[in-house]
Amino acid sequence: MIDPLRQAVIEAYIDAYNRFDIEGMLVTLSDDVRFEHHSGGQLSVATDGKGDFERLARVGAAMFASRHQSVVALDEAGDTVLATIDFHGEIAEDIPDGPGAGTVIEMRGTSAFGFSSGKICRVVDKA
Repeated sequence: MIDPLRQAVIEAYIDAYNRFDIEGMLVTLSDDVRFEHHSGGQLSVATDGKGDFERLARVGAAMFASRHQSVVALDEAGDTVLATIDFHGEIAEDIPDGPGAGTVIEMRGTSAFGFSSGKICRVVDKA
C-alpha cells in the first residue's frame, strides 16, 4: 500500500505538470531536490536544487503545446515511490535536429520519487 501522503504529493506534482503550473510543481519539492532524466539508458539532464529545477521546468514547458502524464501504477519501496507513467505531448515549435512543431510524442516511462520531510527530494525519470 502506498503512503497516502506521498501519493497525494505525487498527484499534486503531476497535476501541476499537466497544467503547466511551474509554481504548483515547486511547492511539492524540497529546496535541495535532485532531478534526473534518463533516455535510452543514458543520463540526459540533471539538476540540483529548486532554482535549477525551475529553470529546466520552464524550458520544458515551452517545448510543448500540450502535455499530459497519467499514472498507470504506483509501487513503494522504502523511501521511494516508483510511478509507471504514460506521457502524451505535442511539440510547440520546431526543435533544431529534432521533431517539428505539431509532432505528437507518446511513451510509457517511470518516475522514481524520493521523499524528505513530506516533500519530493528526488525525481528520476526514465523513458
